[in-house]
Amino acid sequence: MKLFDFLFGKTIDRRIAAYQNDLIRKHCNEVENMYRQVRGWRHDYHNHIQTMLALVDKPEQMRSYLLTLNKDLTTVDTVIKTGNVMLDAVLNSKLSLIKTKNITVNAKAVVPANLSISDVDLCVIIGNLLDNAMEACEKQKEISERFIRIFIGVLKKQLYISVMNSAGGELKKEGGRYVSTKNFGGHGFGLMRVDRITEKNNGYVNRQNEPGVFATEVMLPL
Repeated sequence: MKLFDFLFGKTIDRRIAAYQNDLIRKHCNEVENMYRQVRGWRHDYHNHIQTMLALVDKPEQMRSYLLTLNKDLTTVDTVIKTGNVMLDAVLNSKLSLIKTKNITVNAKAVVPANLSISDVDLCVIIGNLLDNAMEACEKQKEISERFIRIFIGVLKKQLYISVMNSAGGELKKEGGRYVSTKNFGGHGFGLMRVDRITEKNNGYVNRQNEPGVFATEVMLPL
């Protein structure tokens, strides 16, 4: 019995270590992508300054350039501002990475100032849902069919989280629950973490798989 417990413990340790390594890799990718964006902004800013310096003595051309620049800036995607600083950081880093995967994203998120769930738990739920949605989209060969829709807001005096993504084929179910097909014998730690945190906070998880679409809804009491 002791040998079994020892081997079982070793197996769990390896699975947790692999999961943590995967999280670190994802966070590194997100940070690297944000750094690339910052470098791009710095490069564009430098070019704009040089152009405006060259147009200092040409007011009409300067005005035309500034109007064009202003129009371009209004079309740039704005960052998500939910009202929660930690959630903003997670959402924007995830969405920034998702967009590099040629995935169309539609996101709307606002959360009240006072929540019963901790910021850490909320970010774990959102992070895992977006990771799963992104991975499902990446498996689709047709880039035009890749999409993720996110909505976070208050519904019926509860915090409502909805993540919908394109998906190909049927997902695996065990014991009435959808499970990941990628890691740890079919049981993804991400899905389990979402379920356990939601349960801990007296919430509710609903997952639906329809042709070409997978959706997750999470309800958390305020």
